[in-house]
Amino acid sequence: MIIKREEDVTAAVVSAMADTPDARLRGITEALVRHLHAFAAEVRLTEDEWEMGLDALIRSGKACTDTHNEMILMSDVLGLSTLVCLMNNGAGGPTETAAALLGPFWRMHSPRMENGGSILRSQTPGPALFMRGQVVDTDGNPIPGVDVDIWQASPVGMYENQDPGQADMNLRGKFTTDAEGRFWLRSVKPAGYPVPTDGPAGDLLKAQKRHPYRPAHIHALLFKEGFKTLVTQVFVDDDENLETDVVFGVTEALVGDFRKHDDAPPEPEAGTPWYSLEHRFVMMKGEAKLPVPPIK
Repeated sequence: MIIKREEDVTAAVVSAMADTPDARLRGITEALVRHLHAFAAEVRLTEDEWEMGLDALIRSGKACTDTHNEMILMSDVLGLSTLVCLMNNGAGGPTETAAALLGPFWRMHSPRMENGGSILRSQTPGPALFMRGQVVDTDGNPIPGVDVDIWQASPVGMYENQDPGQADMNLRGKFTTDAEGRFWLRSVKPAGYPVPTDGPAGDLLKAQKRHPYRPAHIHALLFKEGFKTLVTQVFVDDDENLETDVVFGVTEALVGDFRKHDDAPPEPEAGTPWYSLEHRFVMMKGEAKLPVPPIK
């Protein structure tokens, strides 16, 4: 098609895609073109703005390393990651809002540990946290043999791969549920932290006068054959940024019950105050599939 006016462009591009053999690919790319062109037309995108957008994508790609994924971060701060997560996890069922973002800091090969073990591998400040979880199916039956991958930022607000002061795999561990679907571990109470702001995602937040903070949370990835892999987070219930999470990741089902204690802790050397967390995780029957790690 020879283009005669701006209104011809979208139809020409969609027509060029008509012979795409994969129907799903054809549908996705056609919808992408229609919406992308409609966006440009709605805001009357200038050439300078178009170049700025392309530059942001280029810089985001260049900012990705083995320890940082700027593209995922940009998707997160735009709310796209959360939207896709909720659309694809248990629609209409009990786990619909129990899924959460994988985030940019999951690592595939965290150390396998016995229940009750500590995920502290270097000196880490902060009050002790004793976490107990149970994994059940949608009928409430316990699920034994679930791999539960736990990871979190330190109380200074950094994951171990960001912080040369932490040992490798600090605050990471993989546990297995027992016959009652239970697992338990020791950690430290997490703290909220800012997402990285030295790239295009940070530039966007600054331009929009948005704060970069995530509320304090613990990540969990639950895996067992025959069940849909559950990626979730448990948020500290008194965090000041629960309602303004920079990546829009907080749902009601994800707010945990972090209880403060001033009496003797389960392990004397833990000191006081200490915290406890008990949380129930629900897994649906389905395909067990691990995500692609965003970092090594």
